[in-house]
Amino acid sequence: VIEAENNDTVVHNFQNFNLTDGYTGQYTILGNLGSPRINRIFLNREEQENFIFVQPFSHFRNSLSDFRFTNTKSPITNLAYHKLGSNQKGEDRVRAYFATNINKLSGIGFKLDYLYGRGYYNSQQNSMFGATVYGYHRGERYNMHAYFNANHMKMAENGGIENDAYIEDPQSFQSSYSSSDIPVMLDATWNRNDEQTYYITNRYHLGFNRDIPVPDSLKPKPPTEKELLLNLSDSIRNILNNDSVARMAAVDSLMKDWQNSIVTPQEFVPVTSLIHTLDVRRLEHEYIGRSDTRKFYTNHFYGNPLDVRDETKGFSVRNTLGISQCEGFSKWAQMGLTAFASHTFRSYTLPELAGPDSTTMKKWKENDITVGGELSRAKGKLINYNVNGEFWLIGEYAGDFKVDGNVKLNFKTKKQDSIKVRQDSIQVDLFGNIHHRKPGFYMRHYHSQFTWWDNTNLDRELRTRIQGRISYSRTKTALTVGLENVTNYTHFAMDNTLLGTDSTSTNPNDYSRNVCVRQYGKNVQVFSAMLEQNFKLGPVHWDNEVTYQKSSNQRVLPLPQLNVYTNLYLLFRVAKVLRVQLGGDMRYYTSYYAPDYSPSIGQFATQDESFSRIKIGNYPIINVYANLHLKNCRIYVGV
Repeated sequence: VIEAENNDTVVHNFQNFNLTDGYTGQYTILGNLGSPRINRIFLNREEQENFIFVQPFSHFRNSLSDFRFTNTKSPITNLAYHKLGSNQKGEDRVRAYFATNINKLSGIGFKLDYLYGRGYYNSQQNSMFGATVYGYHRGERYNMHAYFNANHMKMAENGGIENDAYIEDPQSFQSSYSSSDIPVMLDATWNRNDEQTYYITNRYHLGFNRDIPVPDSLKPKPPTEKELLLNLSDSIRNILNNDSVARMAAVDSLMKDWQNSIVTPQEFVPVTSLIHTLDVRRLEHEYIGRSDTRKFYTNHFYGNPLDVRDETKGFSVRNTLGISQCEGFSKWAQMGLTAFASHTFRSYTLPELAGPDSTTMKKWKENDITVGGELSRAKGKLINYNVNGEFWLIGEYAGDFKVDGNVKLNFKTKKQDSIKVRQDSIQVDLFGNIHHRKPGFYMRHYHSQFTWWDNTNLDRELRTRIQGRISYSRTKTALTVGLENVTNYTHFAMDNTLLGTDSTSTNPNDYSRNVCVRQYGKNVQVFSAMLEQNFKLGPVHWDNEVTYQKSSNQRVLPLPQLNVYTNLYLLFRVAKVLRVQLGGDMRYYTSYYAPDYSPSIGQFATQDESFSRIKIGNYPIINVYANLHLKNCRIYVGV
């Protein structure tokens, strides 16, 4: 449970909220709103999912682990509209969010999201629609959280422009070209993804009731002897007035009755929780092409290259049963302990050759049984921690395991200044993990008209990471340092074919394209250090995020050594009600061999190192903006 002071999304730096390259510009993108992206900061990249095709669209779709259920005393409604450019080249995004409680224990909500990015080049547009419905019940003993999400994501593929000289040397052409006039490699080509997620988790608490300590000042005052006898009839009071022994006995009896009538407040204390979670996912991926791709792709395995419709489907069902000992039910229970077991069923459908030029759809099925546990502490004042692990016992991934752990330390410091005592905090976060995993299904098998592999000899990938973060609230400083080692790093790589004789050419028309899966059998290390430092002088603010990283093998894992985000702005209020943020920000990263992009699978891949490669970066991207907030309305303008 996370306490939220302001759930009306983010007011500060709202102008960056809808940027595809990320809040602080950490992502490499294809250009327009909602396009595929990949994080340049390696330690911030998500672990690869089984359904790889939707992962590059993280700007639009969020994973289940990032979703937050909302418990609110009053209904929340949020409508947002973002627009860029003209109707011919512009981009639009409309989002709606609603959340409300049914009662003190239950609530519901929904999210709708529509994105249409036309782009500035031919065959670049994106069209995406997402809907999420959720509900929860958090009773004393029974808890339930349910979630349904559906996303439709369609992206046109143009394969890039035919010749970089249209931009780098426009004077070499007799005619002038606007961006929409520049010839591109592909047209009438699309990647389409449909995904649905169904999720429900149930938790039933077993425990006991205990009295709640009540201060003496709030306890009811015992009645006097006169008040106790006041409710008796006159005849009985007259008898008791003449018999002192009977009077004392009556008073004692009435006092006991009064004491028994006092209801001591109690609370339910959970000791053990029984847990069941069901997670169902469906994915349909299609690559559709109606243009001539015989020169663009190296291979053609079946079908008509002028009428392409590659399709794959994925389906998974995960059931998890767990039992948990709750933290804090006694002074000895300073941590929570959970044990669980899961069964996962997955199926994948791919085309399979059935003859010289015919195919049939083949289905692969996988079953896994895993066991795991978690040790956690979340209620400590100084130190909190979480260690969880999972081991694959039976199935396709038998022998795999993963262990994740983190420790949070929070130190409070007090400093006496001339006006008041100010309390600052130093927070230290330590994180580490070790993941030993077999590459996912689509890294091992993929069949289509232009791309085909069955990698049955891939070794398990071993990832080990240690990372730490220290932050000091008074100086607004945070430093994050991490090191990750990867053995058998598995990745996509371009495997192009030279069509002419000049192997030093970078002209896209001089090559045909193929993408493959490669595994680097040795170790690759990545060191990363990120410094966040914010300054303030009156209304002048200067926020900075500087990341240095070093890859031990730039051919296998190319990364920019330096990534910078800086934001200089004025922050003030007009008439005490209008919040105004005026300024400009800059994104910069050093040049590196950025990953290529393969339209046939919709994934980023390392450039083909057999031929001349292209570096990008080493230039600033500057935005100027005005961000206004008035009561429940936010408006921003950026250039």
